[in-house]
Amino acid sequence: MKSEKKQTILIVDDLPENIELLARVLGDSVEILFALSGEEALRICKEQDPDLLLLDILMPGVDGYQVLARLKEDAQTAKLPVIFITGMDTQGEEARGLEAGAVDYITKPIHPAVVRARIRNHLELKRYRDFLENLSATDGLTGVANRRRFDEVLDREWRRAARTGTMLSMLMMDIDCFKAYNDRYGHIEGDEVLRRLATVIQENMQRPLDLAARYGGEEFACILPETDRDGALLVAERIRTGLKDLKIPHQFCVADHVTVSIGVATMIPTPETPSSLIVRTADEQLYQAKAGGKDRICA
Repeated sequence: MKSEKKQTILIVDDLPENIELLARVLGDSVEILFALSGEEALRICKEQDPDLLLLDILMPGVDGYQVLARLKEDAQTAKLPVIFITGMDTQGEEARGLEAGAVDYITKPIHPAVVRARIRNHLELKRYRDFLENLSATDGLTGVANRRRFDEVLDREWRRAARTGTMLSMLMMDIDCFKAYNDRYGHIEGDEVLRRLATVIQENMQRPLDLAARYGGEEFACILPETDRDGALLVAERIRTGLKDLKIPHQFCVADHVTVSIGVATMIPTPETPSSLIVRTADEQLYQAKAGGKDRICA
């Protein structure tokens, strides 16, 4: 039986010995990240997307309250659960921390058994919340991401690529002559074609950051972060040939079986440019692929 992926905890404290103590308390049941400053913590939260943040309050520079406030201001990190672990043990400070948005407040010196129990509870809540969010962001027919999830991921990856100056690629694809297929073979068979294309696409999403989504109807989209034009074309060709090799009969299509046309766009985003530009460009390329005879890729 496949074991569940370990959850990740980011420990933030300006004193390394405090980080080491918490790491020993947590053991090897979780993956541990650490930061010695608030600025470093904010960077890691954006890049690593931890499941839980254990945050000291009194730190030089950006303190714990400021870190929490900046996390809450960013849509990408706003839902990250934060536990304050601090030597500030007055009721007023605890109330301030919880009102600021922390999910818990633990005072030093810590009691290992209590800390483990509280952290375990919050990680279980996070896992359940992620499960529900994933369920609500999944297309019920095909099992890939739905349009809502696509929009969220595109916004996040567009902003990340703009910040890091890296390439972002997108595939837009559409099953050729799909209305004719439904009319000839029926909607039940049409749904099965959608599921089989989704499977082919998923099999070619080989990295954790890649996303396959049902964009609408018979149209699918893929977001490929840190991928250049050649890499995107390679993925697109694997999808095109993967569906074609299934040889699903379609007497009204150009090849007598089900095929897909794909548009590819690759950009280096900028903060001033809307993410809709790459969608529009990929869609234009898809139109060119359709107009050029179908069962092909345009980039």
